[in-house]
Amino acid sequence: MIIFLYGLDSFRSRQKLKEIVEHYKKIHKSGLNLRYFTGDKLNFQDFKKEIKQTSIFKEKKLTVLFGIFSNTEFKKRFLEEKKFWLKTEDILLFYTTEQISEKDALLPFLKKHAKGQEFQPLEGQKLKNWVKKEFENLGAKIGERALEKIIDFVGNNLWQMENEIKKLVSYKEKEIIEEKDVEILVKPKIDSDIFETINAIATKNKKRALQLLKNHLEKGDSPLYLLSMINFQFRNLLIVKDLLERNQSPYVKTGLHPYVVQKSLGLSRKFDISELKKIYQKIFQIDLNIKTGKIEPETALDLLISEI
Repeated sequence: MIIFLYGLDSFRSRQKLKEIVEHYKKIHKSGLNLRYFTGDKLNFQDFKKEIKQTSIFKEKKLTVLFGIFSNTEFKKRFLEEKKFWLKTEDILLFYTTEQISEKDALLPFLKKHAKGQEFQPLEGQKLKNWVKKEFENLGAKIGERALEKIIDFVGNNLWQMENEIKKLVSYKEKEIIEEKDVEILVKPKIDSDIFETINAIATKNKKRALQLLKNHLEKGDSPLYLLSMINFQFRNLLIVKDLLERNQSPYVKTGLHPYVVQKSLGLSRKFDISELKKIYQKIFQIDLNIKTGKIEPETALDLLISEI
């Protein structure tokens, strides 16, 4: 059996993946035949050897493949032996949150032969309905104006939305969440925007990076907060890049949020690891200079961008 989970909404697809894995574990108690592979540098022959290996338990194997669409050689070899994979009684689960080209040879095969489910980002009424349902699942309700406000603040980043909903329900003593509760407790969307700033840095677009930082400062975000976020994201990029170079899965090994891993994967490919180490060291030095009073925070941010 082949399962295909795809689409840019990593929150709902990750929930579905978790549901499938937990169902598998309930049936197959040993857990020894559950495998995870990251496809970026996965060797097809090693993968096939692992799959064909006979288990000491009479269990179906569940093999989860992350990010396989970036591995051209693997896809080619897989499709050459597609008859074998279509006959297997084990479960192959292809998982991706990246945008897939319609010209990709693997895509029509999976759409035709796999049990597929697409997860596109929620918008409009579908997003409103999802947020309402999440509040109801926690025994609370949200007013219409509060609903509009939280969507305006958070958008369709469901990872952040889930956290904000739990925070509001924990804080609120009354059953209905009101607009003022959202204004007090929910921080307007910014963390995901840091990725755009780092993307500008990665593409050497210093003018764009400086403008984005200026936008953050004008919104009232402190320079130290922005520096801490840049430091956090470059640290993640370094971790993800190191794991990719050692052919290990960032989804499994880092312990990072899947949303963060997803964003970091794309950005990490724009740097080599030595460059990331230099940038991370530079951020550390600038942070130290701020804390020791050698430089003003806003000046330090400008200096960081100009020197990368």
